[in-house]
Amino acid sequence: MFVTPAYAQAAGAQGAFTSFIPLILIFAIMYFLLIRPQQKKVKEHAAMVDAVRRGDQIITQGGVIGKVVKVKDDGEVEVEIADGVKVRVIKATIAQVLSKTEPAK
Repeated sequence: MFVTPAYAQAAGAQGAFTSFIPLILIFAIMYFLLIRPQQKKVKEHAAMVDAVRRGDQIITQGGVIGKVVKVKDDGEVEVEIADGVKVRVIKATIAQVLSKTEPAK
């Protein structure tokens, strides 16, 4: 009828460990549903930005569509947005590459 003290102590120690299991499961679910896909998206964007070359048509994050005229080493590209109108854009602000040019052989 009565619970012995030894049995009650063993149940308390087991309960402390089992209380962390939901936190571990929540972290695992968050990692696979949020963190990991975001890291993959960042890697894909970085690869896309590194592959930009002269002649590609791009869209910037501001919505400006233009053609890459020159790729600079310091993280900038020169984009022609109209005939004779060229702007310098930071590579990281390129949102999408619309049309790729073939690499020179």
